[in-house]
Amino acid sequence: MAKSNSDASIQFSRGVDEPVVPEIRLTRSKDGRTGQAFFIFEKPEALTKESAIDLKGMLLIDEEGELVTREVNARFINGEPSALEAIYTWKSEVDFERFMRFAQRYAKSHGLGYSESSTKS
Repeated sequence: MAKSNSDASIQFSRGVDEPVVPEIRLTRSKDGRTGQAFFIFEKPEALTKESAIDLKGMLLIDEEGELVTREVNARFINGEPSALEAIYTWKSEVDFERFMRFAQRYAKSHGLGYSESSTKS
């Protein structure tokens, strides 16, 4: 399937877009330079018996290129795969801004909204 340049996708196997939209939560250090994005995919196609891929990472793909993380784990319930969890880590403000541009493109291409919430510790 051809994609337009404005589309953003997530892949666990190169060339195969994951259609399940994840829940994504962000954390940042107090100085804002470092942080992580936590992705949870409930019942993703990447874990179905039909796809049966070898998970080696998650690709976040958009018009600027790719962001890659190898921190991907499958969650099982009663021996059956139920979810994929992935963590993307950034180590600078530039990396965070790049991730946010991907997130905005992904949200737009999948008809999603964006909300900010803050928690006081």
